[in-house]
Parts: sequence; structure tokens; C-alpha cells
Amino acid sequence: MFFTLDKFQNRVQELGQRRYLKHSCIAPFTAMEGTLLEDEAYHEFPEKIQGDSFEMNDFFVGRDKYLWLDKEVVMPPAKEGYDLVGLFNFGKTYGGYTKGFESLLYVNGSPFQGVDTNHNEVLFEGMEEKKVRLTFLLWTGLEGGGEHQTFYHQLKQAEFVYLHKKTDELYYFARAITETLLLLPDEDERKEALKGALERALLCIDWDEDAFFASAEQAHDVLLAELDKLEKNTDVTVNVVGHTHIDVAWLWRLKHTREKAQRSFSTVLRLMEQYDEYIFLQTQPQLYKYIKNDCPQIYEGIRKRIQEGKWEPDGGMWVEADCNIPSGEALVRQFLHGTRFFEREFGKKCEYLWLPDVFGYSWALPQILKLCEIDTFMTTKISWNQYNSIPADLFKWRGIDGSEVLTYFIETPDDKADVNARFSTYNGILTPFTILGSWKKFKNKELSKDVLIAYGYGDGGGGVTRDMLEMRRAMDRIPGLPHVKTTTAGEFFRKLHKNIEETDRYVHTWDGELYLEYHRGTYTSQSYNKKTNRSLENKLAQLEWLSSAAYALGETYEQEKLNDCWECVLLHQFHDIIPGSSIREVYEDSHVNYQAAGECADEVKERVLGTLVKEQENIFGIYSSNSYGGKELVSVPVAAEGMFTDEKGNVLPSQKEKDGYLVLVDTVPFGFQNITFHTGKQEELSESLAVSENSAETPFYSIFWNQDGQLTGLYDKEAGRNVLAEGMLGNVLEVYEDKPVQYDAWDVDIFYTQKKETVKADAPAQVIETGSLRTIVRFHYKYRHSVIIQDMILYRDLKRIDFRTQADWHEDHRLLKTAFYTDIRSTKATYDIQYGHVERPTHWNNSWDWARFEVCGHKWADLSEEGYGVSLLNDCKYGYSIKDNGIKLSLLKSAKYPDTEADMGSHEFTYSLYPHTGAVVQGGTIEQANQLNLPAQVVKGGFEELRRIVRVSTDGVQIDAVKKAEDEECLIVRMHECRGGRHEVSLESDFPVKRIMPCNLLEHDCGETTEGSRVDFVIKPFEIKTFKFFF
Repeated sequence: MFFTLDKFQNRVQELGQRRYLKHSCIAPFTAMEGTLLEDEAYHEFPEKIQGDSFEMNDFFVGRDKYLWLDKEVVMPPAKEGYDLVGLFNFGKTYGGYTKGFESLLYVNGSPFQGVDTNHNEVLFEGMEEKKVRLTFLLWTGLEGGGEHQTFYHQLKQAEFVYLHKKTDELYYFARAITETLLLLPDEDERKEALKGALERALLCIDWDEDAFFASAEQAHDVLLAELDKLEKNTDVTVNVVGHTHIDVAWLWRLKHTREKAQRSFSTVLRLMEQYDEYIFLQTQPQLYKYIKNDCPQIYEGIRKRIQEGKWEPDGGMWVEADCNIPSGEALVRQFLHGTRFFEREFGKKCEYLWLPDVFGYSWALPQILKLCEIDTFMTTKISWNQYNSIPADLFKWRGIDGSEVLTYFIETPDDKADVNARFSTYNGILTPFTILGSWKKFKNKELSKDVLIAYGYGDGGGGVTRDMLEMRRAMDRIPGLPHVKTTTAGEFFRKLHKNIEETDRYVHTWDGELYLEYHRGTYTSQSYNKKTNRSLENKLAQLEWLSSAAYALGETYEQEKLNDCWECVLLHQFHDIIPGSSIREVYEDSHVNYQAAGECADEVKERVLGTLVKEQENIFGIYSSNSYGGKELVSVPVAAEGMFTDEKGNVLPSQKEKDGYLVLVDTVPFGFQNITFHTGKQEELSESLAVSENSAETPFYSIFWNQDGQLTGLYDKEAGRNVLAEGMLGNVLEVYEDKPVQYDAWDVDIFYTQKKETVKADAPAQVIETGSLRTIVRFHYKYRHSVIIQDMILYRDLKRIDFRTQADWHEDHRLLKTAFYTDIRSTKATYDIQYGHVERPTHWNNSWDWARFEVCGHKWADLSEEGYGVSLLNDCKYGYSIKDNGIKLSLLKSAKYPDTEADMGSHEFTYSLYPHTGAVVQGGTIEQANQLNLPAQVVKGGFEELRRIVRVSTDGVQIDAVKKAEDEECLIVRMHECRGGRHEVSLESDFPVKRIMPCNLLEHDCGETTEGSRVDFVIKPFEIKTFKFFF
């Protein structure tokens, strides 16, 4: 009848506007354009700012432009009951700080606070009547991906005002009550009590200008007195921690992230001066390293607040990394480098893994966490699932080896979304809607009366505002809402552990990967980065082993350079870089950074090999960092005619090629060997590879293809059966229309299969190499604007069939896959992941099945029935789809947002078909995939030392790392069980090891010492074990 709530909303809005008392305009400023080069980040105050006058209503125009605005002022005098505040409006900051204006205010040359649309207030407490130099570094911002845009920002406000303290507090209490009333049901008795309290307070206000502030003080006192009469009876607490999600790169470059960190962290420090209860969480040591190097003043402020317990550094990883693409060892290094940084810089031990925005979570993570002394995992992104909801928000996640970690999903509703929607956010805004909604959405109310909100603007930084801090204070006093308490995330998680330990209620266990039903295109987008990432992962692991061999012989181990290379890899594994969802400039930068890391690694490798290899004419050293030996072809650069022998004088099969010889050797796992070239007549080998116009014969296969360049038949001679289903094809290059509903580079939507084309050869197959050990058949394909050249490589001694591919790709919203339609019947397929493998369905029986229409696999995927199977291996791809009998591998995407040129240009990659007898774990798939990715290397000269640092007694384990320990004079040897079974293992060294100590992934001791150079143990399915070798 009285439109009470409408009235309250209008009065609150007016209070918000009228709490300021205007004083004076600050403009004009002296303006100077930024002078740094486009690749340089701003982090130093200029020696001098000079230029034209910048007046009110002047425009700041451009894209990725910087402007210094400078003004020396005498601050207004203090006014009792008021705070001196500056209000500024230079331009528009868009949601999430993903596009548009941002700026940093310097006071007397020192970083003071970020200023933007959400931080337009600056409190100048203690500066009244002082001469102060105000300097703003304005940034136009970027367009948030896609086509470049020009921004037109205008100076609309720059003034000193007085903020009336009691009116300000009244505004927040009135606002919090009004927003709560809109959410409480009519039958809730607290609704009428709150309504009456606010009504009585507002009746005190005289809205005339000359009486307003005095009457607002009276209203303030009345409202707080009314609230004191109301009891807040609730067992529920919404714990809140300040946070800003800063994507290390996404719709901006790494250099912009360095600037965003300065702005965001300056704001945090400023607000901490004003709000003693404010606690802020920031993960990602990479950001701290940027700040330490760029702005020591801010860094020292952070260190001080950490010591006071107000700033929480935690989260586990070096960056919030993607968990699909990185190798298992790379994930370990994320934690090793991340946790060590926090301990070294701040004396802080990491307690939890904080990954709110990552696109799926490997089944290997629980074991990695436990071995990194972390027992809690938090995310939010899983709420973005397309089809299904995980049935719990607080549960035990059981990993691939059986390890368990307590897992918590933040369930903060978006402030403008339906509270019943599946979607939740990690960028919480503190309002009654989000406070009540967080509790309402929480699925495990029987286990805990506490929930967590990480609040603050984010994605591109920004963080907490004064508005949020004031609303928290108000909401904590208002009946009808849960308690709203500041906390650290670590304290909250410890409380959850206590609740779980003490509960008598059922606690859910999730045993399997946490697959994100979304962003499946990130397995494929930006293929160059994925290829280079895997290449560097392998190169660095190999280089560490070589360096360890030299270290065991008394040489220097270049640990700092190796760690620098690793940190480059870790940085680019951030969850918007390696997935392929960033703007073009990010990938241009990554090319430069990857090249520098690769060159650094090559320089170290050259020096290491110089200590291990002695130059000897016609002697060649072969080394392999593969866990499995066996037959392998290596390329030896010799021009003369002759033959090769091993150390025992046995003649090695060889084949002359353009740049030397292919030589068949039996490689030594993680070992060295030498071969010798003898000039003279090459030994004749019987021809066992034959090719005709549309078929080929090898010792293993009869292969047939059609004029379109597709396999029409593949007969396995060893198994006596066809590999391909009758009437079906293999190596079919399929192109699908790839126009996802929402996120272009991120997504492949399930309907992509409805529109398919097939790429066909535009010329007859051509034999480009023939020999006794290897034959190559070339296929040339043309599709629209693209050309694909494929070399099918057939071997005498290897059962693998390689498809070495060059693609000049220039398409628009097309997804390229290769497909093999096999004669295999199985309802599940097996995929290589970090530290093991996972089985997934090949059918679409229910929504959990069809949600996995595109999945991530590392070096191989396999479809097997009893006694026989077919594996599809690769050297740099990740997106697989296996449905019914079809095995498909995604090769290239062609998204146009956020990078308009994504994946355009030249690509080189190899995938391999590997039919096998027996189950996948016994059929040679693991060995062949490792050989494809870690081929043996050849060096001129002979290895003087052939002793092996490490050898194991079983092929049931795979060695992942041999490196020097971070802090001790010993070597680290890491391995994992790779078959899914238990094994008795003997681990030993040919070197005189004095003792062997088991340790965890952080290299902390965790077992009993074994004297001597051998240790025996039992390893469980998919278990990771790490040891220290002391010489």
C-alpha cells in the first residue's frame, strides 16, 4: 500500500549521491604521453612530466596508449565529521577488467592506489592542507579480444569532496537492509522488524540541503540503536576473503599483467590502511616476482602485511596452471617452484591448491597434492558444466593412485544471475543476494555451517572496493542474513577439515577425474604453443638427466639456468595461455619467450655434452632419456659410404638417406652408447618393404589406399586380422564446421558433428623414400584455402605407422581431425594422462557419457578389445574423440576470437597408428608413444662414461625426472607406475651411491635411508615415487 520497498530503494540511492559535500575541481593537469616502447611495462615514475594542459571534458584516445597526468595541489583543510576524498572519472572500466580504462595514482611519486570505474574514490586521510603531487598513469586498455578498437575516454570528474562519515555509514546499512528485505519471505518475522527500523531512521532525515547532514546523523544513530535491539540468531557463517583474480595473460599481454598487479596491489595496501579487518588472498608467485622486480616499494608493503597476517600468500602453483595440457612433471614443477617461492620470500608453507578458473582437473592431481604436503583443493569452474552437476560441494576427491584430498567448490552466485543456476563465480560481490545465495547453493549443509566467498573484481584484476568492505560490516549486523566474517582461506579450510573429521554424516567421495564439460576446444587451439610446450618439457627433462650425469662425474650443474627455463615453461602453462584462449599478442610474446628458453637450454646442453663426449673420428654417441629401450632408427650425419658397428663389433642395419644414414640401434634406457662408422661398402639388406601405386607391404602389414589419400585396408599379418572395419576407412582427414555457441577458441560444441567435409588428395600418392629399413609415401591434399602434405612412414622393424604432417592452414571456423574407423568392439577407451591413464566411455548412454564427446589425452589413446587393440599416438596433440569404433584426433582449429589469426599458417606434427596384440598396457603402446616423443639423440664423438645413473628392474615403472636436488648435494630420481598394477622394483645406479633416501615431490625426506647404490621396494598402481641419491 505504501510502496515501502520502492521508497527505501529511492532513499538509499539518494543517500549514496548526497553523502559527498563538494569542494573544488582538481583539473587541469599537465599531460604527457607515455614514452616506453610497446614491449616495455611501466613500473618507474618519470623524472619529469611536461606537456600540454589536460582540461575537464578532454579526451584520451587510442588503443593500448598511456598518458601521464600531473598536478601539484594544496589539499583542502580537514573538516570534522568528514573524510577528505578525491572523486575521479577518466574513462570506463568494463566488467572483470577485461577491457577499457585503468589507471594508477602516484602520490608524491609513490604508487598509491588504482583508480578506475569501480575505484573512483581516493581517501586522502592525513594529507589535509599539505602540498601534494598527484600523478595518474592512465591506460586506454584493450578491446577484450577480436578486432582492434580505438577507445575514447573523457575526463568527466576530478574533484575534492568531503565524505560525511555518518551519512556514509547510514547509506551502507540502509542499502544492506533494503536489499535484504527484497530477499526475505513475507512470513519471516525479521522482515517487519527490519522494515520498521529503517522506516523510523529515514523519518529523521530532513532532505533540505542546509539540514541534511545533521538529520542524517540522527537517522544513523536511530538505525544503529534499532539494530541493537534485534538479535541475529543464525548458525551459518559466510566467510569472506578479499581476492582479485589476475589472469597472467588473456585479453592482455604479460607486460599488462605486470601493470595490473601494481594497480591492484596498491589498492589492497591502501584499503588495508582504512580497514583493519580486511584480509586479502593472492596466489601465483609469478605475480609476486613481477612486483618484486618492478616495484620494490609495493613488495615491501606486501611483505609487511603478510607478517601481520592480513595478506595471505598461498595456492600451491607457480601460476594457476591449466591441468589438462602440462605433463605430470610440469605439474610437479608448478608446485615445487610455487611453494618454494612462498617459503623463501615469506616463510609461508602452502596449505591448499587454489584453482578457481581452470578448465578441468586431472585425475593425477590428488596424488600430486598429497606428495606436495597439500591436503585441500578448491575450484569454482566445475559449476560451468554444460550437462551435469557434481553432486557435492564438499567431498573427498580420490586420485588415480587412491590418494584423497578434501575438495571444496565455491558456490557464490553471480550478483545478476538466478541463484538456482548451476553457474557460480570466483569474483564475488558482497551483497545480501550473494551472501544468502552462497549458503542456498551449498549442497552439503549437513556437513558444514560455513561457506566461503572470495570477493573482489577480477579476471583482469581490480579487486576489492571500499563499497564491499562497508557492505560486509553492515551485513554482519543485520538479522535475516548469515554472519559475514573476514577470514583467511587457510583458516576456512582448516575449519572444514575439522568439520569432516568430527561429522557422523556421510561424506561423499569422487573417484575419478574432474572433467569440465566445457572449453573442450582448449585441447587444440593455438597448436604452436602446445607443440613447443611439450617439446620444452621433454628437452628440459632430458637436459636435467644429462646434467645429472655430468654432476655425478664432478661437473657443475647449471641449476639456475635450468630453473629459469622451467619457469618460462610454467608461466606459459597459465590457464589462458597454453589452452589457446588469449589474444594474438600473447602468442607473439610466447614465441619470443619460448625461443629464448630453448636457446638457453641448447647452450647448457652444448656445455654439458662437451664434458661427456670426447671427439673421435667416425665415433658417434647415442643417448636416450626414454625409460624403455628397444629398436629405434637414428639419423647419423655421415656422407661417405660404409657401415656401422656397436661396441661389441656387431654390424648395425643402416639405410643411406639424403643427409647421412638411418641406423637401427637397440637403445639403452636412460643411457649412453657409442657406435662406429667404417668406410667401405655398405652391407646389403634384403628388401622387406614394397610399395605399388595404391598399396604397400611391410613385415607387419598389408596397406591399401584410394585416390583420395585414405586407407581402405590395413591387414595385421602378425595378428592375422583387419585393423579397419569392413568397408570403412582410415586416416580420413575430416573437417567440421566449428562455430560454438559462446566461446570461440575455448569450445567445441557437441553439434559440430552435424556438418562434416572430407579432405581429399589432389594428386596421386608419391614414394619419396624407399629402402630396406624405412619407406615413405607422400600424400598431397588441398582443402579450400589450405594445403596438407602427409608422409606415411613405414618401417621394417617398427610396427608403428607414422603420419608426418605439414599443414598450411588458412580456414575460418573449421576443425580438422584425423579418423580411423577400426574393427574393434569396446565400450571404453583408454587415454594417456599425467602419471597414468584413464578409461572413458565410447558410447552416449547418458549425459555423463555424451558430455565427454571430446576429451584430453597426452601421448596416446587406445581402443582395445580382448587380445587386440589400436592406439593412436601423437607428438604434440591433445584432443581425442573415440565413439563406437572410430578413433579421432583433433589436429587444428581456426577460431577467430579472441585471436583473429589463431592457428593460421604453417604447422608440423606427427601422429602414429599402432595396432597391437594384447591389452594396451602390454601391447607396446606406452613404449612406442615414448619413443615418438623422446627419440634417441646422436652426437659426434664418443661418450667416455657409459655407466648409467639410474636403472630399474621392471618396465612397469617410467622414469620422469633425474635432476639435482634444489637444496642438497644429491640427485633426485622420480618415477611412476605406468601399467596400473603392483611391481617389485629394484632401483639402482652404476655409480658409487652412498645412500638412497625416499622423499616427496617437494624433496622433503619421507622414509628410511638405504645404504649403498640399490633400493628395493613395491610400487602400487600409478604411484609416484621419488628418491635422493647421495654420492
